[in-house]
Order: sequence, then C-alpha cells, then structure tokens
Amino acid sequence: MIATPTLSFYVGRVFLVSVLSLIAGLMLLVSMFDFIELLRRAATRTHVGFATLASIAGLRIPFIVMEILPFGILLGGILAFWRLARSSELVVSRATGLSIWQILMAPVMIAVLLGATATFALSPLSSIMKARAEQLENIYLRTAAGPMSLTGGQLWLRQIDRTLDPPGIVILHANNVSLRQMKLELAGVSIFRLDAEDRFLSRIEAPRAELQHGFWRLTDAREILPDRTPSAPQTIDLPTDLTTDRVQESFASPDTLSVWKLPGFISLLNTSGFSSIRHRLHLQALLALPLLAGVMALVAAGFSMRTSRRGGVMKMIGSGIAAGFALFIITKIANEFGQSGGLPVPLAAWAPVGAGFLLAVALLLHLEDG
Repeated sequence: MIATPTLSFYVGRVFLVSVLSLIAGLMLLVSMFDFIELLRRAATRTHVGFATLASIAGLRIPFIVMEILPFGILLGGILAFWRLARSSELVVSRATGLSIWQILMAPVMIAVLLGATATFALSPLSSIMKARAEQLENIYLRTAAGPMSLTGGQLWLRQIDRTLDPPGIVILHANNVSLRQMKLELAGVSIFRLDAEDRFLSRIEAPRAELQHGFWRLTDAREILPDRTPSAPQTIDLPTDLTTDRVQESFASPDTLSVWKLPGFISLLNTSGFSSIRHRLHLQALLALPLLAGVMALVAAGFSMRTSRRGGVMKMIGSGIAAGFALFIITKIANEFGQSGGLPVPLAAWAPVGAGFLLAVALLLHLEDG
C-alpha cells in the first residue's frame, strides 16, 4: 500500500513545524551564550559598545543555524515522532498496511531539502556575514594583526610562471609579511624559478616586494643565473594570479567562503602552494549536509517511533539524543583526523554520515520486524 498524499502531507507538516521550532530555540540559546561570551571578552575594552557586540553576534546567526541544523532535525524529529506515537496516529497508519519506510518518506525528503537549502542557499549568506563578523572581531576584540599574524611573519607560496613556454613554477619565500592599507608588502624575498620539468632556472633576491594588481613588484632585485654573477639591482615585475584578498582568505576560516566559491579557491590554493585540506574538508562537509540531515531524521524515527504501550519510551528518546551527540563527537574526531592528514578528506567528511545511516537502518529494521 502506498501512503496517501494527505497522510504524507500531515506527517511532513508535523515534522517540519517541530524541526523549525527546535532550530529556532537552539539558535536563540546558542546566540545568547555567544553574546554573553562577547560581553565577557569586551569587559576590559571600554571603547567597544553594546551595538558593536550585538552586530557581531547577529552576523554569526546564519553560521550558528548551519552548525545546529543536524541537531535541530534530530531533536525536532524525536519530538514530532514521539507525539505521533503517543497519540496512536502511527499505530493507526501502520494498521492500514503502511510500512515505516512509507511513513518516513515525507519527513526524510523534508530533512534532505532543509540540508540542501542550508548548503546551497544559506551557505553563501553565512560566509559573507561570518567574514564580516571576523573583521569586526579582529578590529575590536583581538590584539593580533588579523589573518596575516597566523603566518608567524613568514610566507611561502608557489605559483605558475606564465612568462615561460611551457609555463614553469615560481616558489616565493618572504621573511616578513605586513599588510598596510590593504597592500601586501614583503621583506627579505627569495624567488626560485623552475621550468616545466622542475629544472632550476634562476634565483631572485629582493629586499622588498609589493603585491600589485596582477604582479609582484620586486624592488632592488638581483637575478642570479647559474654560473653567472648577480645582475645589477633593478625593479622586476613578476606576473601572478594572487590578490591581497585571496592571500588573506587562505589564512582565514573556510567558513567565510560559500560552497560556490570553494572549488575555485581550492584550485588556487593548490596552484599557489598553500594547504587546502581545511577548505576541501569544509567543502565535503557542506556537500554531505543534505544526506546528514536525512540520516538525522531516520535516527530520530528509530529512537522515537516506539509505541507508548510497549514502555521505555523516555529511555529510547534519551538514547536518541545520546546517539546524536555521539555522531557529533565522531564527526569532530573524523574532522581532526582529516585536517591532520590521517584520513583522506572524503572519508573524514562522509564516514559519520555512513555510520549514522547504518545505525538508523538497523533501528528501523528492528522496529519494523519486531
């Protein structure tokens, strides 16, 4: 027997209202604690006003929604299915010959749609607002100089040398990096030029360099060729695809980039010699979010669709909440292994989804077949 559209609409509506209510409640709770933490950090900074802190907290709200979405679906789903089971509506539906899988079709589709909306629609808004929040935080609440301080004062990068045919490789190292008036300046610059076969061509030493629009300007640079004396100091312009914003973004949190920008930026990082593990892991996590949302709906059903007359309902619901947090811990552990290179990035991002799916299927099969 196939579930009627009326029944699917009713179950889906109950599930959606419950999930959205839980997401809103969790968002308010987490935002409140986040704002309290901002107030604590700004206690010794009298120049930081209440409005500034409220702006930072408000700009983080879409990011918070992205973070709590799986748990909102889990807790909201548990609440929705528990209500349906307590009112015996699930019992009546199954008495008509419907299986659990048919009843769950609408909630799972809604959960996947919520995850896809978060990935492809909310993610761009979240990245823009999170980047602005980090800028305000760097200005008002942090003593460091911003993203560039993460390099420890030095910079290594690799880029394509398009002045050669076929294109070669340029490896650049700077002893000191500074950002003044949105201009990236380097000191103690060493550049190694290699051909397409990775054969050494020349070395350039310059006391100063500045990133201009489309090129590095090396001041008082000397080019050293094999078996030749260094050239006289001169100004050398070295073409590049990098911009100041892109160099800053390479050190910034991947959360400040949307799912649409991440593939191109990952390619740029790989070309420039920066590590792209964090960005690749974040991209895979975003792509896995719709399936993770669907899995959370299945886990919620597996722990809460037990009928009240069989007893142990609250224990099952508590077990569902514990299982959700266990999946969260597994996700964080896999993420740490992925960032350290201990696990391949796709496995680190998708393994928690697979583990949750197997758990949910096992629970539902046991519930269906008794």
